[in-house]
Amino acid sequence: MSDFVDSFEKLRVWNDARALHKNVHETTRRFPGSEMFGLTSPMNRAAVSIAANLAEGSSRTSRKDQAHFTQISYRSLTELACLGILATDVALLPKEREQSFRSPIDAIARQLIALRESQLRN
Repeated sequence: MSDFVDSFEKLRVWNDARALHKNVHETTRRFPGSEMFGLTSPMNRAAVSIAANLAEGSSRTSRKDQAHFTQISYRSLTELACLGILATDVALLPKEREQSFRSPIDAIARQLIALRESQLRN
């Protein structure tokens, strides 16, 4: 790949989002089929959105546009945290498994906040 296309792959936060997506995907595969549209699909979509919006934002030429997509990633991350809690509430996700999401979610949140602040400063 060219340097332009793979620039997002060099972002630590994108790689962390990618690992989180894999964790979410592996976890939701165990959910019952009746939850496909209730929690399974929304959790997977949110996890995909975190990494995908970082990639899309990296292709934007203005820092303000990049920051906009970083903010979308942050919103998706928040949505994923909420969905994990809801899945725990209805006993689809054991509390310890939900906690395995929380640490990476918190770390990614801090990275996204720092990235957005940097994008808006420059």
